[in-house]
Amino acid sequence: MAAAWPSGPVSPEAVAAHLLGVLWLVAANTGPWGAVATAAAGGDETLKCEDLKVGQYICKDPKINDATQEPVNCTNYTAHVSCFPAPNITCKDFSGNETHFTGNEVGFHKPISCRNVNGYSYKVAVALSLFLGWLGADRFYLGYPALGLLKFCTVGFCGIGSLIDFILISMQYFYSSILSA
Repeated sequence: MAAAWPSGPVSPEAVAAHLLGVLWLVAANTGPWGAVATAAAGGDETLKCEDLKVGQYICKDPKINDATQEPVNCTNYTAHVSCFPAPNITCKDFSGNETHFTGNEVGFHKPISCRNVNGYSYKVAVALSLFLGWLGADRFYLGYPALGLLKFCTVGFCGIGSLIDFILISMQYFYSSILSA
């Protein structure tokens, strides 16, 4: 049932209040909680937990490796963290079962991006590049002995190659692309 507009002059506050009420009604039925509430109240289909909106779940922080400063379970540039739907949310968990969550159960695993570093330490690579880069020690450490020998024989390409390698490793551009191979 729609509310009727008054026949006389209308104040801007009344128009704003009426529009706010209409927007609230639309948001409550179609907004981030509307689909979940409709599904929980007997709607057509329950959402997958992966499709929940931000604020309807919370994810744990990934466990970080101290040496590489990357998530421990990083494979193919992806790590997964456990996410917990908010209390009183009903959705399909990772096994496809419709579950009503209390906030303590894992609903899905969210993928996060990471760098594959194959066990090399970023700090060691930067230190070698800074202090012994002109001898090619950084390239030897990162698994490129031919380039390390070339840098050694040319004294770091007359210093220019050492400077470029130091900048790229420091910015983690060179480091992430080389170490993920």
